Parts: sequence; C-alpha cells; structure tokens
Amino acid sequence: MTAPPGHGTVAPLAGGADGPAALRPLLDTVLEALHSGARERGGPLPAGGPDTLAARVQAALGDVLPTKGTGDHEALRTLVHTLTAGAADPADPLCAAHLHCPPLAVAAAADLAASALNPSLDSWDQAPAASTIEALVTRTLAAEFYDTPHADALVTTGGTEANQLALLLARERHGPRLTVLHGANAHHSVPRAAWLLGLPPTTTLPTPTGTLDPADLARALATTPGPVLVTATAGTTDAGLIDPLPPIADLCDRYRADLHIDAAYGGLLALTPRHRHKVTGLARATSLTIDLHKLGWQPVAAGLLAVPDTALLAPLAHQADYLNAPDDTEAGLPDLLGRSLRTTRRPDALKIATTLRSLGRDGLARLIDHTCALAHQLAERLDTHPGFTLHAPPTLTTVLFRPTHADDTQVATLRRTLLHQGRAVLGRTRADGRLWLKATLLNPHTTAGDLDTLIALLEGSTHR
Repeated sequence: MTAPPGHGTVAPLAGGADGPAALRPLLDTVLEALHSGARERGGPLPAGGPDTLAARVQAALGDVLPTKGTGDHEALRTLVHTLTAGAADPADPLCAAHLHCPPLAVAAAADLAASALNPSLDSWDQAPAASTIEALVTRTLAAEFYDTPHADALVTTGGTEANQLALLLARERHGPRLTVLHGANAHHSVPRAAWLLGLPPTTTLPTPTGTLDPADLARALATTPGPVLVTATAGTTDAGLIDPLPPIADLCDRYRADLHIDAAYGGLLALTPRHRHKVTGLARATSLTIDLHKLGWQPVAAGLLAVPDTALLAPLAHQADYLNAPDDTEAGLPDLLGRSLRTTRRPDALKIATTLRSLGRDGLARLIDHTCALAHQLAERLDTHPGFTLHAPPTLTTVLFRPTHADDTQVATLRRTLLHQGRAVLGRTRADGRLWLKATLLNPHTTAGDLDTLIALLEGSTHR
C-alpha cells in the first residue's frame, strides 16, 4: 500500500525503471473498481437521471480537495468506482445513441503506456520514438485514401478539429474571401469553423433527401464567385448517409473549387472490400477528415486530417526557439510544430499503431463489416415489426425508427424515460418533418439476441 504524500514517502511516478512496479498494484485497484462499478450500474447507464446521479457523485467524492489525502488506492477505488457506476458505457449493447464507440482493450492498454511515459509531440526531444511512430502511422493511413507519392495526415482530437484545419488550410490557399458551400446535412463544426476563422458565413444548401444534390450544388457553383471550398459528407451524424462523392468531385473540377470531405464516420469503409464502394471518390478531395474513435474503436481522441501531399500542410509551419530552433532543425532534429495548431499533444498515434499491428487490415475490416451487418439486422427486424416504422435501410451503422402510432412528443418522452430508468441509450434526430429514435451501432460484440432485447424493451415501453 502506498502512503499518502506527507506521511514519509514521495508519491511514485508512472515512468522510469520503477514505474511499472508502482503501477502494477494500482492497476489491480483500478480493474477491481471498474468491475464493481459496472456491477453496481447493472445496465447501459445509471438510473435516476441527472439530478440523482449528481447527488450520488457528490456524496461519493465528499471533499474534492481534502487537507490530508486518502492515499492512492482509496482515491482510485472511490473515483474509478464512482465514474464507472455513473457511466454511459458504450460497451453495453443497449448504449447506442451516438458515434461513441467502445474502445478495444488493446488500444486502451496502449493508451496507458502513453500516459505513463507522457511524450509531448511538440518537439523531438520530448518524444523521440513517439514522433517517428506518428509519422509512420499518418503516412500509412493517408496512403489508404490517396494514391500519391507524398500523402500525409495530421493527428487531431477528432472531426471538429480536422474540419477546422481543413478550412484554415483552404483560407491560407485562397484568402479570407473564401466561400464555403455545404449541405444542410454537414456537421455543425463546418459553419462554426468558418466563424472561428473570420470567413464569410457559409452557404448552406438544402438536403431534403439527407444528402447533397449535385444539381443544387451545380447551380450554387455557377452563381458563386470564387474562390470556393465545397464540403461534402461521408457519413452524416444524424443518419449515416454519404453524399454522392464522384459527381460532387466532378463539379468541383469543372468550377475549380476545392473539395473537403468530412469522412469522420464513413472514411474507414475504405479498408473493407465489402463496403469501400460506398466511399468511392474520397481520393479526389483536397483534404479528408477521418475519425478512428468511431469505426476504428479507439479511445478518444483519435482523429486525422489527411491530404494528398505534405506540401498542402506548409501553412501550418511555425517556429519557436525553445522547441524548433533553426540551427537544431538544420542539424537534423525533426520539426514537429507544423504538425498541429496545438503545442502540447499526447501520442495518440501509439494506440492507433498498436491496433493496426494487432488486428491488421483484415481484422479491422471484419469489425467494420460485422457492425454494418448488425445495423441491417436491426433494420430488418424493425421493418417487419408492426409496432415500429423504419425510416430507411442503413447506409453505415445508424438506424432511424419510431413507434408507429406515437407522435413526436411521445417519441421524445420514450427516449428520456429509458434514459432515466437506465435501461437504454438511444439518440434522436429529425427527418422528413418528424422526430425519430436513432440507434448507432458501433459495438462489434453486439449479438442478434441483443437486438431482440432492445426491440422487446422498446415494445414494452410503448405499451405502458
């Protein structure tokens, strides 16, 4: 047992030669608390709603900053148990509301090593091996989307940062009068990035069918003075739909507009022969947003911005003497500041690299294929069930549906009731003028029986 600081010992460190020995007993405590917390929760999320859960957490933590510490094991046992008992656990098959994946155990284990060693990717002397791992991973993954000699990618915190970087790079190429065209189905981070960067307000094109209509885009391009950046989507947040990428790319070529594709959700379909046809056209984009904490099963955060040539990233170059002094760079020390707008950065590429090595292309493809198949199984069950109405067959892993005889208020109430009871976590979205329940299936361990359980739970709730 480790005594609290101030009781004659110095708190142990995670790194160094003695770090593993200090971590081992603490990890046992963490794992036990994860187990006991999940057992206490007993479902996909805690019952009782926000106020009840907040009171439980406050009672468990008590004095957040006590005068005298409780020691490592007690602190871990209390906090990890409390976090787990109060979690919305994406590893539970009935936790299926958002693009919030259950991380692979191998990726989480790799993330522990990253935390223990604490490399920071803002200078080589803070991250010698980590910087090379990141370079190898980003180039390898970029080459999956672009068949070009110098394809590259930046590691980001997710789709929002990647989209912001894409607009920033476009602004630096074309100037502050850049017009951004996107569909109403685009992620909210696109217009927000334009606002953040001081660009003109974006032009939003209607998407009544859920995807960007090339005819509408053609009319907009014909009447919009350049320069223009078109943002298309490969995997919408609400329904998992994919814009018609090849005709959109053709129009961008015709009107000399740049094309950014937000493929945070659907981009990794490029890894699987069964589904890669759905994202044909990704390689024609000037930049691509990819998220591996969706259909890549990584702990948050694990995003990428991919480009066909490293030269496109040149505007991000930056110099600070204490991190990348010119003479150090000339002497051969890698310059990392141009790899992000952030300074301190975690080595998020480590967990990605570990996953790629562990599963390989075939293993990742099997996970993606299985998860997409689960969505189709759920859709088929709902479509043949008299108590439910299916919106449409799924494109990715998102299924929209609603109780057949419920109005929008009843649909919203049903979702909140399940949340408060801790029985299921489903999302909500509007389509065709109505409110729909949304099941986003990202758990490759979900079974057909789990789908039947979800339907039975919903059926019972609608009959109350």
